[in-house]
Amino acid sequence: MIASKAYAKISMRLVPHQTSDEITALFQKHFTSIAPAGVTVRVTPHHGGEPVVTPTDSAAYRAAARALETTFGKKPVPTRGGGSIPIVAMFKSELGLDTVLLGFGLDSDAIHSPNEHFGVFNFLKGIETIPEFYREYATAQ
Repeated sequence: MIASKAYAKISMRLVPHQTSDEITALFQKHFTSIAPAGVTVRVTPHHGGEPVVTPTDSAAYRAAARALETTFGKKPVPTRGGGSIPIVAMFKSELGLDTVLLGFGLDSDAIHSPNEHFGVFNFLKGIETIPEFYREYATAQ
């Protein structure tokens, strides 16, 4: 027996100069164009998180870098990583505020997967780092 309907949830990470409305329209156009004859495609957007790049030259970022170096004993290396935290772009567009994202997990933690885990060492280092960040940031102002 062949199913009469199929569903898929597709998540896309956007980059600067894209909008969720534009990418949704492009996806729908492309997916419809490749559908076999007799197949109806319906795209229902769930929500749109707009892209944002957080700066690595702000006082808050420098305070976070000093805090991480203090607690982990190594100078942090900024990396770009995709994620879905729509409030970060909204803080920038609505309030003009940049966000500092401090992550304590590892790529191998398999976040949001069935085997997700988070090491105790990094958990405890996170607890040490957050107050250190506040101290550094307060003295940077």
